[in-house]
Amino acid sequence: MNAKDYQNIVFGIDAGVATLTLNRPDKLNSFTQAMHEEVRDALRKVGADKSVRVLVLTGAGRGFCAGQDLSDRAVSNAPGTRPVDLGDSVEKNYAPLVLALRALPMPVICAVNGVAAGAGANLALACDIVLAASSASFVEVFCKLGLIPDTGGTYFLPRLIGSARAMGLAMLGEKLTAEKAEQWGLIWKAVPDAELATETDKLARHFASAPTQGLAFTKQAIHASAHNTLQQQLMLECTMMSELGATSDYREGVAAFMEKRVPQFTGK
Repeated sequence: MNAKDYQNIVFGIDAGVATLTLNRPDKLNSFTQAMHEEVRDALRKVGADKSVRVLVLTGAGRGFCAGQDLSDRAVSNAPGTRPVDLGDSVEKNYAPLVLALRALPMPVICAVNGVAAGAGANLALACDIVLAASSASFVEVFCKLGLIPDTGGTYFLPRLIGSARAMGLAMLGEKLTAEKAEQWGLIWKAVPDAELATETDKLARHFASAPTQGLAFTKQAIHASAHNTLQQQLMLECTMMSELGATSDYREGVAAFMEKRVPQFTGK
């Protein structure tokens, strides 16, 4: 599938920065089966392209992502129709999406430009760095449909903000503003709406010239700490430091420090 064939996303790569924009603005970029397939294809391209050193995920229009499009036949349980197994949809679409983002060997920035609801909220939380426009919000709407937070919501929420706040968001479905999300530690930063694109671009360009392998190992190590013992984590750090110490970027970083100049990292 070529990028020009995409109907539900916009995807491109420029100077080491891959940008994936969910592009169903009239539906607040809610997911359909077709969108899932296109996103998976784009993420495969990102993972296979050695020139990519950072991925930016965002949405078109006034919202980031409203989660699942409930009118999509893949999940519709409308009266008079045969019940659909929602677990099958999660297993085949949302779970692989989260795992693919977490496994990418580069930083993943999510620029939340508007409402992030349901699976859309948790998709953002699966990314490494989340910037949100001040007018953006996060809503765990699942409880209003008799469901549980999927797309990793039951994993990310308690780890990021603690079980009390996670339980409140998940069971009440109240809207959380971008500013409060930052205060709670749910996201990295809330920025004025007019500055979101600029701040995202600045961060993406920073990562595109940073020591990519070191950043990839950093995200892997932090993710692993959720289930490792202290001893296991210390040994993982030993293993990773051994490998990183042999990289060109480490040698360049040391040389630049000694020569009091800006390092020129290549991501190798």
